[in-house]
Amino acid sequence: MTERTRSNGSLDRAELASYLTELAEEFDGEEGIGVGVGNKRVRLHPPENVECTVEVIERSSRLRGSRETVSIELSWKPNSTD
Repeated sequence: MTERTRSNGSLDRAELASYLTELAEEFDGEEGIGVGVGNKRVRLHPPENVECTVEVIERSSRLRGSRETVSIELSWKPNSTD
């Protein structure tokens, strides 16, 4: 079974920094982590080591304008469930 929770929106830089800081603090804890996705909080159970992929795309177009994208993907097999 696959369950996907997704939220799209726009944050100013301070809001984004706050969200990423909160996520980092969750990973720094001993127990599972809570991830805020829109108006929902998802509980996850990462092990000590987590796979991490970072991708940066820089596009330059005269017609559509320039665009930069940063994607961060974290994945793991969960330790256990609550």
